[in-house]
Amino acid sequence: MEKIGFIGLGIMGAPMAGHLLDAGYTVVTSDHRSKPSADLVAKGLQAVTGNSAVAKATDIIIMMVPDTPQVDDVLFGESGVASGLSKGKLVIDMSSISPIATKEFAKKINGLGCDYLDAPVSGGEVGAKAASLTIMVGGEEKPFERAKPIFEKMGKNITLVGPNSVGQTTKVANQIVVALTIEAVAEALVFASKAGADPAKVRQALMGGLASSRILEVHGERMIKRTFAPGFRIELHQKDLNLALEGARSLGVSLPNTSTTQQLFNSCAANGGAKDDHSGLVKALERMAGHDVA
Repeated sequence: MEKIGFIGLGIMGAPMAGHLLDAGYTVVTSDHRSKPSADLVAKGLQAVTGNSAVAKATDIIIMMVPDTPQVDDVLFGESGVASGLSKGKLVIDMSSISPIATKEFAKKINGLGCDYLDAPVSGGEVGAKAASLTIMVGGEEKPFERAKPIFEKMGKNITLVGPNSVGQTTKVANQIVVALTIEAVAEALVFASKAGADPAKVRQALMGGLASSRILEVHGERMIKRTFAPGFRIELHQKDLNLALEGARSLGVSLPNTSTTQQLFNSCAANGGAKDDHSGLVKALERMAGHDVA
């Protein structure tokens, strides 16, 4: 089995790396900024100092970090992954970042004789823990086939959607759909609740019709039960919608509802909710309505 480097053991990355360890892979991370969790160490996670050392010790390097600058730093910063690569290695970025930057990162890594896949995911913390993530991959067929057995330990719906950067473009599209659906569910529950209906029973009824969705199921319940501990933080969804709006501007495309939903996320962040789960968007609508769903 190929040795895997895994950089970024946060809310998503930790359970993803755990599944690889459970499958028998040797997994190596960097302890440069923080010590790995005890449960991953107990499963066999190895730690070295610096991202370059991770690259030297492994065959495939996976990154799962918050944003474009962090990927840039992991790859090309001081003691970065690029400085530890040798020909034939594979770098996989499973973060959600700029498609434009991804093209440049891939070109630089390819120039070192290595392959590059952008493979962002959808499914949040729940999907990461259940190994049921949707994985949207940009890159060439050969490295995709090499990585597929690894992806299958972390996700269920795995698709090679096109060349490098198309995986990230697909993730941006995904985040538009998710954000607008969260907003629609929030509007519906605020409306129903203020009209005097029991929002839990309204949600239950809607789950049996055309309005049914995974977001109504999971995030609708969060809105009603007020469980806003993050599976996916508002500040990260703001980042993703910024990518959508920046891309739309460069393409000459109008995304009016994406823009409106971003303003609602901005309102939440301005009121101290940046680290809430993105279902916390409902709070912006509740403030405008003068009424809480619960």
